[in-house]
Amino acid sequence: MGQCYGKTSPANENDATTVTIVASSTDHNQPTSLPSSTSRNGVLSVKNTPARSSSTHPSPWPSTYPHGVAASPLPGGVSPSPARASTPRRFFRRPFPPPSPAKHIAASLVKRLGGGGKPKEGPIPEHGGVEAEQQQQQQQSLDKSFGYSKNFGAKYELGKEIGRGHFGHTCSATVKKGELKDQTVAVKIISKAKMTTAISIEDVRREVKILKGLSGHRHLVKFYDACEDANNVYIVMELCEGGELLDRILARGGRYTEEDAKAIIVQILCVVAFCHLQGVVHRDLKPENFLFTSGSEDADMKLIDFGLSDFIRPDERLNDIVGSAYYVAPEVLHRSYSLEADIWSIGVITYILICGSRPFWARTESGIFRAVLRSDPNFEDLPWPSVTPEAKDFVKRLLNKDYRKRMTAVQALTHPWLRDDSRPINLDILIYKLVKAYLHATPFKRAALKALSKALTEDELVYLRAQFSLLEPNGDGSVSLDNFRMALVRNATDAMRESRAPEILNAMESLAYRKMYFEEFCAAAISTYQLEALEGWEQIAFTAFEHFEQEGNRVISVEELARELNVGPSAYTFIKDWIRNSDGKLSLIGYTKFLHGVTLRSSNTRPR
Repeated sequence: MGQCYGKTSPANENDATTVTIVASSTDHNQPTSLPSSTSRNGVLSVKNTPARSSSTHPSPWPSTYPHGVAASPLPGGVSPSPARASTPRRFFRRPFPPPSPAKHIAASLVKRLGGGGKPKEGPIPEHGGVEAEQQQQQQQSLDKSFGYSKNFGAKYELGKEIGRGHFGHTCSATVKKGELKDQTVAVKIISKAKMTTAISIEDVRREVKILKGLSGHRHLVKFYDACEDANNVYIVMELCEGGELLDRILARGGRYTEEDAKAIIVQILCVVAFCHLQGVVHRDLKPENFLFTSGSEDADMKLIDFGLSDFIRPDERLNDIVGSAYYVAPEVLHRSYSLEADIWSIGVITYILICGSRPFWARTESGIFRAVLRSDPNFEDLPWPSVTPEAKDFVKRLLNKDYRKRMTAVQALTHPWLRDDSRPINLDILIYKLVKAYLHATPFKRAALKALSKALTEDELVYLRAQFSLLEPNGDGSVSLDNFRMALVRNATDAMRESRAPEILNAMESLAYRKMYFEEFCAAAISTYQLEALEGWEQIAFTAFEHFEQEGNRVISVEELARELNVGPSAYTFIKDWIRNSDGKLSLIGYTKFLHGVTLRSSNTRPR
């Protein structure tokens, strides 16, 4: 999951770095103790509202602390940081707080938005003038020309403001001419004056690329146009007049029935599955970024605000910390993450819809991050005892702290809680990653995976059958590299070409010279990590080992096992216990650990 850059338990919660606060569009007559993290431009922003008496302001977002107990600065079940306990106050005026993720996020914002702000009072260091001059020169040298249309005023007439964020604001507008003449649209207006770094300029350029590239999905806001003038960039999009998902959660008092929650989650998963296949990670999924097309109860939802989104290749990991605190995944705080970070955010949204409270809560950003890293969601309090086992299992498999064990968006749509055989299923980029790894695996590892595939339950086979069908098998029931290639071509958009997701086919070249039938496809396209997250994993592993004993288990030395695992002699002492003394073959424990593999502290991260 990447290297953690420091403990996340500040010595004083109140010393946490404050992150940019932006206006929320929520109804001010509603309770204000909910996560009002609205950000029209996607910048991480959390509005920390002081606690109020529940008698005067009943809130659907209950405190995590028991009634009558003083509010602890630590999340429930978290002990004080060792740094706090081991720093004697008599030696230091103030204890030294350990590094906080909030400071990394603040640094990331400064990097994106520039180092603006009021100058500090007092004497200026000798080199300060030079640095200020260099910064000014750098800003003057930035190219803020995007190549977009320059005739915004001739094509659109701006109306009232409908939202505001750090970079700018969003207005309604009327189209003056063209195919959309007289239609009302939404215009996101981004100030060029606030683009003070090359990163902030690239963020805008990339947002437009993503909106243009991800075209045509039912639950994605439509992109119409991009314009610019000397002062602003204008992104013209579909106007959604039904309000935010957050508003509807509040209107229901913070609770959805399971059936109503399913209708929301299916729409979210469908659009996120589409984005992920195209190689786009949203990075800021939250109720504020889903809008309804109209005020009717059955109106479609649309995903908006790709200001923090990015293109990502199948084997790539990102390392910049962005998002909204209540919905941020643990691996984002560890600065090594991929598409799975969006799945965590969907898990948080699902938890909120079902029970009306947040799975991770604290009074400050640092406290929230610490809860995300250390605490587990509460499934004991009301209403969870009355929630169906399928719904609880669904949420738990999205909120697994090990990102490798989370379901993908496509897998979530085939989960028993949401399964609908009449609903079309998306192609999942995960099968490409897994099949690629299988093709590069040793014969011994393939034998272990084939045995595992014979122990799969019907729930897992539903997903695999759907994915195999999307590859459109040949007449003899087999697939080859051409089937994988054409499946991507059928689903490709400009965004997929930008993310270069099809490059994964280069690593699957050996499949061009042979066929793969469904039985082998199952072995190639299963994830041991995801199976380990199942309640029935022990039985699956036992059944798989029985098949392995009959067909694949053989005598293996410690040295050969180390080579299979790609580890050195230092690992001999613990992997030797995986081999039975009686016959020199893998034991049941050895088999399951071999499937899991040895986790190495390395990652293919892309610096920003």
